[in-house]
Amino acid sequence: MNSVGEACTELKREYDQCFNRWFAEKFLKGESAGDPCGQLFKRYQLCVQKAIKEKDIPIEGLEFMGPSKGKTE
Repeated sequence: MNSVGEACTELKREYDQCFNRWFAEKFLKGESAGDPCGQLFKRYQLCVQKAIKEKDIPIEGLEFMGPSKGKTE
């Protein structure tokens, strides 16, 4: 599946591959320490955020992993 932003699709593929490899080769075998894909995820997340702003996609109420996490209104 492609990303919301065409420029982000390759980053998404890289992150998906990293996560799937870590999940299958480490996590499922009980090795859950570390975050080998964290930097890839951050780069992908920034790219998606930029694409969402450029496409003017409304995302109110969807920042469950973003800066408003844990804030009450």
